[in-house]
Parts: sequence; structure tokens; C-alpha cells
Amino acid sequence: MAGWKKNLVEALDRNARLALIEGAGSELPLAVQAKLLGISRSSLYYRPVEMSPAEIKLKHRIDVIYTDSPFYGSRKITAQLRREGEEISRKRVQKYMREMGIAGICPGPNLSKRNLQHRIYPYLLSGVTANQPNDIWGVDLTYIRLKGGWMYLVAIIDWSGTRLRVRYIVSWELDQTMEIGFVLRTVERAFAGAKPEIFNSDQGSHFTSPQYTELLAAAGVKISMDGKGRALDNIFTERFWRNLKYENVYLRDYDSPKAARAGIGEYMEFYNQRRLHQSLEYNTPAELYSGQINLKRSN
Repeated sequence: MAGWKKNLVEALDRNARLALIEGAGSELPLAVQAKLLGISRSSLYYRPVEMSPAEIKLKHRIDVIYTDSPFYGSRKITAQLRREGEEISRKRVQKYMREMGIAGICPGPNLSKRNLQHRIYPYLLSGVTANQPNDIWGVDLTYIRLKGGWMYLVAIIDWSGTRLRVRYIVSWELDQTMEIGFVLRTVERAFAGAKPEIFNSDQGSHFTSPQYTELLAAAGVKISMDGKGRALDNIFTERFWRNLKYENVYLRDYDSPKAARAGIGEYMEFYNQRRLHQSLEYNTPAELYSGQINLKRSN
């Protein structure tokens, strides 16, 4: 039994093992399922967020507005909600945006909430030429809505390429809280396969945390953090969030973390391996990432 469990844990990543969990009605208790799959039992208990349907509705609407216009800050989001008949203050919108982990994209420092005691690293992408896969990775977080609440998604995307950007999803994970553990696991899983020359992020508290920066430094990776360049570079990640939400999350309207993990996992495989991208000359990210297509090719 021990050998079987070890083989299963090594063969499947955490998201795949979480997707195997069966909820109420299963013959095996959650504690036994967690033990067999090598997953912390506490992470399996979905506790619906205790808030009013009105608050959930507002946060979901903020998510749609922000996904459509990631350059909108709290002022414009508040104005849009008021145009739709919502009597809401900017202060309340700011509170919701903080809880959702989102901030408007705009030139300038302090683009997301960060711990002022944490070290901020310089922005390294100005004038950088990335010709090969794994030259530059970007990491970011987004809000994933559920019928009765939400989850958070972290994804690492290869941004390499001079004219054709790879846009390959290197690693990802969903969690029900914004605690740093799922970010670190996602990075560790990515590093098990490859390491970038430069790893770029915003200045959010997850990415300025010593736990995160020490993990990158130990791997010999150059740490870059968005300053005035965010509006130009993070657009690739924002486009991916929009694709994911409109092509999957909003259509599926997931009602549980298990359903979200399974469905988003299917989309990630589709996006990397089978989705044709006009901006990639109708190739897939996997073809560029594996080197089947020359990143600098021109017609």
C-alpha cells in the first residue's frame, strides 16, 4: 500500500490528485482519501464563504469588469457599478478588490498591495531580448468565481520570444485562500521541470515574501518585479486570464472547488496543447515551448 501511494503521489501533481477526491456519498471518508492521495486533510473541506448573495454578486461583477478592462482601478469600477444602478462607495469597492487580490494595471510603482517591510527587486525586462523558452517567466494571481463563493488561481507563464511570445502555462494551482503555500508549491513544481533566466512578478505580498524570493534565489533565478513596465508586460497574463474566464469559468459556472479544479485542469491542457492562437500564427503554446516552432520565425 505504501509503495502504491508513493507511486501515485509521484505520478500525479497536486491538482490532479485533488481532482480525484470524492465528496459526500463516497465509500471512503475524506480523511482516508486525503491519506491515500498524500494531501492535507484540512485542504479538502470546502467551507462556503459566509456572506450575503448581494456581496457575492458584486464581487463577481467586479471580476467581469476587471477582466474586460484590467486597466480600470477602483474609481472607474465604482463609476461603472453606479451606472448599472449599484449604490456603492469607492471605499467598499477598494475593500472588495483587496479581498479579491486585484488591482488596476497602470504605469507607476505600488501596483498591488505589498508588505512594506519586504524587499522590492528591480525591474529587469527593459531592453531584454528573450529568444528561447525559459528565458522569461511571469507569475500572477487571479480570482476564480464559484456559484457560492470563489477561489484563487496562481499561474506561471513563459513569456519568452521576440516576435512570437510562447505563452505556455508552465505550472498552476487553485486554492481557497490567499495564503502563500499554494504559490510556493506552484513554483516548486515548475522548477522540477525547468528554470527561467528571469522570473517576473508584481510587487504583491506573495512575491515580495522572503519565502518566495529565497526560493528563486536558491534556484539561481534572477528576480524581476514590475515597476513602470507593468502596463506593457503583464498584458500577456491578463489576456490569458480573460481567455480562461470567458472560454471556461463563466461558461461552466462551477459550484465546488473539486469541479473548478477538474474543469480548469482540462482547460489548461487545451490551452497549452490544442488551442490555436492567432498571435502565434495559429500554432499552440506547446509547439513554441518545445521548440517545434522557431520563436523568431517570420513569414
